[in-house]
Amino acid sequence: MTLAERARRVIPGGVNSGQRSIPGFTDLVIARTRGSRFWDQHGREFTDYHAAFGPAVLGHNDPDVAAATAEASTTLALAGVGVTEAEVALAEELTALVPSLEKVLLTSTGSEATFHALRVARAATGRDLVVKFQGCYHGWHDAVSLNVISAPERVGTKDPTSTGILAPVLDATLVLPFNDPEAVRRVFAEHGRDIAAVILEPVPHNVGALLPTDTFLRTLREECTKAGTVLVFDEVITGFRHGLGGYQEICGITPDLTTLGKAIANGAPIGALGGRADLMDLFSTRPGGPAFFAGTYNGHPQVVAAALATLRKLREEPVHEHIYRLGARARDGLAALYRELDVPAVVTGFGSVFVTYFMDGPAPLTYDDLLANDAARFIGVRRALTEHGIFELPLNLKRSHVSYAHTDDDIDRLLEATAKAVRTVLAEGTPTDLAHTSTMGGAQR
Repeated sequence: MTLAERARRVIPGGVNSGQRSIPGFTDLVIARTRGSRFWDQHGREFTDYHAAFGPAVLGHNDPDVAAATAEASTTLALAGVGVTEAEVALAEELTALVPSLEKVLLTSTGSEATFHALRVARAATGRDLVVKFQGCYHGWHDAVSLNVISAPERVGTKDPTSTGILAPVLDATLVLPFNDPEAVRRVFAEHGRDIAAVILEPVPHNVGALLPTDTFLRTLREECTKAGTVLVFDEVITGFRHGLGGYQEICGITPDLTTLGKAIANGAPIGALGGRADLMDLFSTRPGGPAFFAGTYNGHPQVVAAALATLRKLREEPVHEHIYRLGARARDGLAALYRELDVPAVVTGFGSVFVTYFMDGPAPLTYDDLLANDAARFIGVRRALTEHGIFELPLNLKRSHVSYAHTDDDIDRLLEATAKAVRTVLAEGTPTDLAHTSTMGGAQR
């Protein structure tokens, strides 16, 4: 019996997260990681552009992060009471770096951070409604677990990612198209007095990369301010990968609350929620705070050490310069390749993130634009890439990443392998077994 078969006997589906069981790769067992690579149970080597959905901004098993984590494990265990010096240092670091953060709390995951952001927004405003945007993902909890990667016929309706969510919870979430300032103005004109929070990925990377317009982000800030609504930037992906101050520093729009995760600790399980002091002081971590907040593993010494080591390296070494340059090389090289092959494609992204949509241009701005993407070709090319030792997650619309451990040679190999993979798909046709390759929508209410 293989290890994958053993896993399926005792783990539902054989994996511990719903997007790890990949059609065509259900027997994949990861045996080792290092730098820009991982190896499977058969010893096959892959250059990794998936990067665990993006946390590994420095690359796998970064030696400085590993050393800091190991050192923390020898000096301090989880006590579960009071605070540690390292937690204070990390909070000071985060509030100094991210414009919106006056105070901050640590969580174990990004989903927990977004959950608590909405809870405290409702506590602060006494309102019920939440606004999210089609194509944005904010974690597993019920209020936002809808309208991510939706089938065309489900766009414009409530499209939950899971059964088991109470209808009143779904009904309290309003879903708008991304990059549509008029839709924002309309929803505030109709419901503004009842909207507790607006939450968005400032760059919706869960569907690749939809770059926001300045007008859209400014409209959100203006309408939230006028209505007394809490504006939440979910920077679990964009924070620290795109810059030390997050995307909010790049775009110049300051939200009321910010959620962080992933690249904050190069893959260690940590998240954070921070923002205006008056909102953060509503949590029960301050005696008398009405919004309950707890978590046994919040501020765990080893993950805090990983975060401090990651941020130190991001500050002191040319990490962002390197990953931005390689990201641009990947995007420019892929765009030239598809022009040469006369394949309709839009190559886009931001910083270290890149994605190719198989569709005519211009670059998409809304989820509706992405419905033109040829999902079969998208999946087919990524499956073919694995035959050349390149791993980009073969699920529809998913982005790819470069890390500090990637090199120019890696980008050269990416471009060479992509040319071969595309020619294979053009010659042999696209796959037809596309069930479960778009995995974030479609549950029946």
